[in-house]
Amino acid sequence: MPDYEDFKTIPYGQLGIIALPGCEEFAAKIDNYLVSWRKARDSEHKFTLPFAGYERDTYIIKASFPRFGTGEGKCVINETVRGFDVFILCDAFNYGVEYKMYGRYVPMSPDDHYANLKRAISAIAGKARRITVIMPMLYEGRQHRRSSRESLDCADMLRELCLSLGVDNVITFDAHDARVQNAVPQNGFENVQPVYQMIKAMCKNIPDMSIDKEHMMVISPDEGGMSRCIYFSSVLGLELGMFYKRRDYATIIDGRNPIVAHEFLGDNVEGKDVIIIDDMISSGDSMIEVATKLKELKAKRIFICASFGLFCNGLAAFDKAYADGLISKVFTTNLIYSTPELLSREWYVSVDMSKYCSYIIDTLNHDESVSHLLDPKDRINNILIKYGYKKPEDK
Repeated sequence: MPDYEDFKTIPYGQLGIIALPGCEEFAAKIDNYLVSWRKARDSEHKFTLPFAGYERDTYIIKASFPRFGTGEGKCVINETVRGFDVFILCDAFNYGVEYKMYGRYVPMSPDDHYANLKRAISAIAGKARRITVIMPMLYEGRQHRRSSRESLDCADMLRELCLSLGVDNVITFDAHDARVQNAVPQNGFENVQPVYQMIKAMCKNIPDMSIDKEHMMVISPDEGGMSRCIYFSSVLGLELGMFYKRRDYATIIDGRNPIVAHEFLGDNVEGKDVIIIDDMISSGDSMIEVATKLKELKAKRIFICASFGLFCNGLAAFDKAYADGLISKVFTTNLIYSTPELLSREWYVSVDMSKYCSYIIDTLNHDESVSHLLDPKDRINNILIKYGYKKPEDK
């Protein structure tokens, strides 16, 4: 990572982090990094007025989200946020959080999390100097374009947050389609890719892999994910392949046109390790079908890297795929909720993103550019050199 000890600007405002329900553990990790960095950071200006509140025991602002018996809720912020540079963490897909409604416990839906986000912004009541929403997986991110008479929920969400509620910046990770930012062209929108963290996790957890064109290949499971796969293949120096999804456009099941078949386009994969790259694992059916096709083409080991592991239909299909030798490892980030059952699986690796988020928050709070954080080429080269996959002169 670059040298974050040498900030050239004063903080934009006192730093405050609000963790919505379900984000408490992730926020605590971020907070630990920020507290330790700022205590260790040596500056002659550290105790001057512009740096007031710079070094604290915690940057997490105490907030509660009580519910009435009907399920209606509200947000109560229990300390001042006047003049603060506030970062709100929202995991819209954490169904592990429940609330009580009419005596029954109900898991929180994405709509419930989004409502809590709006409540938090409303409770701030315009007193913060700046509000940044960190929503790792965009609420309704898959509903990003209109193909018939249907709602455009993600664009509506961004417009409501930025134009009506006063949010200055939105930070998300591996957006399903980053062009949704066109809904709010005058506001900050950062689409962060966890490429470096994925490659680092693979280097740590697969000690016997060979990263070269003769032994490894990058595969996109569909045409929509080619851009992220092109980046992976270029920084690793690997060949690229793609599966084309043939859909039945005469049929709609669960709001989508079902996939009829996966057709492979690319070089020979026989005897090669394969990395399948995608933004999310929803049901996982497509991933397993792609892995099955690759095994039929005599691929060696199959590794799956996805930013978000939803596993909407449970883990049984992946357990079977692992037992049958179809997949070797699945890597997803801890940016969204992971069940204890998933974390216990032998085939699963959780990629920690808390340190990276801490760097982003610390840099933005100093109102400095995050361009060096969003372009990880040098860090990827360094990690490949560290684990012996590249020589220094190849850098």
